[in-house]
Amino acid sequence: MRQVYLLWHCHELRDDLGVHDEEKLIGVFSRREKAREAIELLKSKDGFKDYPLECFEIHKTVIDGINWIDGFCTVYWSE
Repeated sequence: MRQVYLLWHCHELRDDLGVHDEEKLIGVFSRREKAREAIELLKSKDGFKDYPLECFEIHKTVIDGINWIDGFCTVYWSE
């Protein structure tokens, strides 16, 4: 099975409607090192530089793999 690395940028976005997760898929990379190089390139760019490095997330996945094989459930939070 061939593995790839997904690079995401994730943070909370607060607006008039409340708090939302803002997630951007930056790219899909053949090696974890390539994803780290992308972080180095982007961390000082507009928008990205306003958030901590922890907002960049690298997730390994398998091509042609199913990630939610058992289904999912939605959890609604109330204040």
